[in-house]
Amino acid sequence: MKILVADDHELVRDTLSAFLAREDDFVLSVCEDLPSAVKLIEKERPFDLVLLDYSMPGMDGLKGLEAALKANNGGGVAILSGVASKDIAQEALNMGASGFLPKTMAAASLVNAVRFMAAGEVFAPVKFMTTEIEVDLPAQAKKLTDREMQVLGGLCQGKSNKEIARDIDLQEVTIKLHVKTLCRKLGAKNRTQAALTAKDLGIF
Repeated sequence: MKILVADDHELVRDTLSAFLAREDDFVLSVCEDLPSAVKLIEKERPFDLVLLDYSMPGMDGLKGLEAALKANNGGGVAILSGVASKDIAQEALNMGASGFLPKTMAAASLVNAVRFMAAGEVFAPVKFMTTEIEVDLPAQAKKLTDREMQVLGGLCQGKSNKEIARDIDLQEVTIKLHVKTLCRKLGAKNRTQAALTAKDLGIF
């Protein structure tokens, strides 16, 4: 199955690729914005599934979905996002998207969902689509201290705790505490999700 992952955040691309590369029958391609995605789709189409980050450059809301659907000549296109609402997810499905994947999905669930959509089915997590979630992410971002912002910047660059500690002249154990606090304040389960949330908020 030919899968294209389009996301402007290197950490997201690397993480998704690591999950999907474990599948022997997946052939992966990656790119970092909508224009390059459309160009690659037109060159190698059809892909069995194209995963588009909702907030990457060139998307312009769901106009990017429309462009990718047209370019992929009948192949599946799905939206990937950490902050899009269920209304946006539903609109994407109404436009013909193969599905919607929250970036908080567990690895095994994500791989299963990708396989499901690549086979021609439509996927959207039931809990996400049926539960009212009120999260003021901008307000969460405002709660971060200057030091926490420095640490978060390091996470977004994919740096280890040791590297971040060296950059801002702190002990590694202190960085670990900051990461734990960041995850709590941003509602993230781990450092990767904290970085993804920061990216979607436009903090970095």
